[in-house]
Amino acid sequence: MTAQQVSVKKYIVKLSAEEREQLNTLIRTGKHRARQLMKARILLKADVSEAGEGWSDSQIASALDTTVNTVARTRQRLVEQGFEASLTHQHSPASARPRIFDGVGEAKLLALACSKPPKGHARWTLKLLETAVVELNIVDRASDNTIGRTLKKTCSSLTCKSNGSSRRMATPPS
Repeated sequence: MTAQQVSVKKYIVKLSAEEREQLNTLIRTGKHRARQLMKARILLKADVSEAGEGWSDSQIASALDTTVNTVARTRQRLVEQGFEASLTHQHSPASARPRIFDGVGEAKLLALACSKPPKGHARWTLKLLETAVVELNIVDRASDNTIGRTLKKTCSSLTCKSNGSSRRMATPPS
């Protein structure tokens, strides 16, 4: 790699001897997350110090079977946030969907599911519950899948043999 190619890079990785040793130890010993090991290998390959290899992003991506964007983001995190931050996974709170049912909504759904079903029906179905929670303004919208997951989480289904209030009885030997 020539000096001109290195100067084009916006985020240049220069690791100290101590950081290189820490990355090598991380890779060689113990059990670590695959994502963390990948980032450690990326940083070692991207290092342009005397002990480093100074590979390009595309070389690193093809050698480690990852994408060029992963390599670029790892470089960027090292330069902007530091050594420790570059190895850890950053969870974005914006990536998680907001919950449809809060605690009050779950309680109302559970009360509705335990109440008598509408006329003409023997029991509540997920579709019936779906329309009922919207009509009663418990939530703006909810799918039958969401209703089912919420009811399963509460573990108080009327069809459940054990709702958590007592232990299951052992089956007598035959």
